[in-house]
Amino acid sequence: MTQPVYYKTPLGSTVKQVPFARIAESATSRELVKEAETDAYYFRSLEEQGIFLNRPQIEAVRHGKGPLLTLAGAGSGKTSVLVCRTGYLLTLHRVAPEHILLVTFTKKASMEMQERIARLPGISRAIARRVQAGTFHAFFLKIIRHQGYKQEIIGADRYKQIVIKKILREMNLHDSYQPEELLAQLSAHKMNGLRVDELPDRTPEQREMNAVFAKYEAWKRQYEKIDYDDILLLAYDLLRENRSLLESLQRRFQYVMVDEFQDTNFLQYELIKMIVHPHRNLFVVGDDDQTIYTFNGARSEFILEFERTFPGARTVTLDINYRSTSGIVGLGNEVIRRNTNRKVKTLQAVHRSESTPHFFTPATTDEEAETIIGQIQADVAAGTYAYRDIAILHRTASCSRAMFEQLALNNIPFIPYSMGDQMFYEHWIVKPVVDHLRLAVQPRHFDAMESAVNGLFIAKDKAMDYIWEQEKKQKKKYPLIHLEAFPELRSFQKDKVRERIKLIKSLAAVKPVQAVKKLRLDFYDKFLEATDRQAATSHKETIKETLDELEASAKRFESAAEFIAFIDGMIEKHKEIETLQQHSDADAVALMTIHRSKGLEFPVVFLIGASEGILPHSTALEAEKLKDKVPAGPAAATAGKNTASTDAAVEEERRLAYVAITRAKHQLYISSPAYYRGKKTEVSRFLRDAFGGAARQAGTAAAGTAAREVRPVPKPGRMQSPAGAAGGVTTTETVLAWVCTDPNCSAWSKIITYEDAHVDAKVCPLCGDTMAKGSKQVQKQIQPKFY
Repeated sequence: MTQPVYYKTPLGSTVKQVPFARIAESATSRELVKEAETDAYYFRSLEEQGIFLNRPQIEAVRHGKGPLLTLAGAGSGKTSVLVCRTGYLLTLHRVAPEHILLVTFTKKASMEMQERIARLPGISRAIARRVQAGTFHAFFLKIIRHQGYKQEIIGADRYKQIVIKKILREMNLHDSYQPEELLAQLSAHKMNGLRVDELPDRTPEQREMNAVFAKYEAWKRQYEKIDYDDILLLAYDLLRENRSLLESLQRRFQYVMVDEFQDTNFLQYELIKMIVHPHRNLFVVGDDDQTIYTFNGARSEFILEFERTFPGARTVTLDINYRSTSGIVGLGNEVIRRNTNRKVKTLQAVHRSESTPHFFTPATTDEEAETIIGQIQADVAAGTYAYRDIAILHRTASCSRAMFEQLALNNIPFIPYSMGDQMFYEHWIVKPVVDHLRLAVQPRHFDAMESAVNGLFIAKDKAMDYIWEQEKKQKKKYPLIHLEAFPELRSFQKDKVRERIKLIKSLAAVKPVQAVKKLRLDFYDKFLEATDRQAATSHKETIKETLDELEASAKRFESAAEFIAFIDGMIEKHKEIETLQQHSDADAVALMTIHRSKGLEFPVVFLIGASEGILPHSTALEAEKLKDKVPAGPAAATAGKNTASTDAAVEEERRLAYVAITRAKHQLYISSPAYYRGKKTEVSRFLRDAFGGAARQAGTAAAGTAAREVRPVPKPGRMQSPAGAAGGVTTTETVLAWVCTDPNCSAWSKIITYEDAHVDAKVCPLCGDTMAKGSKQVQKQIQPKFY
């Protein structure tokens, strides 16, 4: 495995000072709530149960009537506040439990809160159960059920996808849209309060999708079914139309609390505002810095404009992080403070750092994965951490391809949470290309043949039926050739069939990466762009980056047969891993998107792909380029809306980086590949900005070694001191190295093996220029301490 070099600051930074968070005051309710105060007995009883609240937590818990915004920074104990405030209302204010509504976003969270409420002093399990605690959907489902709505709930996403697939097939659109993406679009429209007959229909594709949506809604009505989105829509209509029902809810729920307020969408917020309208006793807990679900309708402005929506509202900021070390909290602070559209807050920490976050810059994503595998194996072998303690976070699904493969190849137990039922090589964008390669190796692979037929704009079902019929009469080495005689095809289509067969035959003789490029150049990119249907449900950049990732994977293999064999092995591995995913307590590494990780925490976090174009994502950067091209003067005024949306896109990317950083409790590793899908890239601006770095990146992780401290991966069974740990001594040594001869490239690599020292020349992995033998001075830490 690759032996990494870790640094205390990211490549390209100009400030070498590591940002540590301030250590919070140690005072708790024991010192802050005096015995003479009327509610002292409540806090004393909490302390007997081991619950010691800090100053802002106490202020939030004591809040009585009126609107309150609780800004809950990452790891700041928001659940304790919600639970203890509920107990305070029940115990101190003598509020009947039936008058309290506690809304959460997951069933697990609501069950945990009710359990914790039941353990509070003076509150029995029976009283806790009378508090209305549950998700938005569970609460409003009860309401519509009481009003006579008996429709069956469609809970499984797969069931809905099957229905949409059937509709698409009936409309002969089954090769044009992905059911899961259509359902996501429909859900987004609904959560913004739009009905199908109110959706935009400016383009043929929009009208086509609307027709699919209309059929889906008609199918649900026919079979008396509703989905989760319908629950909120029906409740919204009910409360607007049934005044007596709304007033009864307003009278009953005198105190309303909402958890994870930053994830609230338009429809959910409107429903809550209707219930609290007369008394305004709304207590919301959230963090605008963690608003990362705007694609699901979440809006940070609900927090930013809370005081405007509820005049006179108070704000309490929970700014003490109990999760992470001061180095991790400090880095999070420095990253997120660059956002301008936020509530200003700086988190403090209670855990002092024994080590700083570790930064490294591998050459490629494959090297990145190998490096991380080495670190995981070393930590587990040393007994420092178990597999379940470790999470690997990535920006998009396609970014995890190399990591998935290395984990699988090294037999490390892991759960790919963000992959679901489909792995990279089976993705709808990737599979047709893989199928063409498969046909080059196995011309009679009939499942793969369907992709080739579909790519020819031929009705797939009819064409495959014809091929099967002809095969019964006379088998062909390349069964696709039967289509040349298919009577339903015109002459130009038959020419295309001949061209496609010729293309498939040619793929077996070239390297896989060239084969993928040839497929894209000859027809596939044009095929995807020939209709705006896919672009209507998937961003074109997503399609491009997914195929770029396929090229990056193919580059490692010499033949199509070798590549296909590897892909089949990975597909089988994925099937094995699916069984592991069913066990939530499995000792396995978590591989997930940053979005999926929100609300979770891990002792060790690897944030991969912290480079420009990955995080921030290329879609945000492309929008930024367009903004920069707007001329000054009158034209700039007309671009104001676009500029605002561009800034919002980059700020959301920064929030994603912040969420990823703050998932780590003890150790945080951040990797920024220098090359991404064959193109040179910089360390993420979010990291460079955090260390004052406007300077551009040049070279690999080894560049700038003299300025930054080195910490190699510990060997199994041996532990080393963290970078900069007290007691270690730093010295300088000269090492033999291959050094790039390009004066503009700072890449070099240490000569370690005999074979490496006796080759005549090497090619620079970054710029492609020649590398020559030379030497480099590096810092070396001796007398390491255990940590």
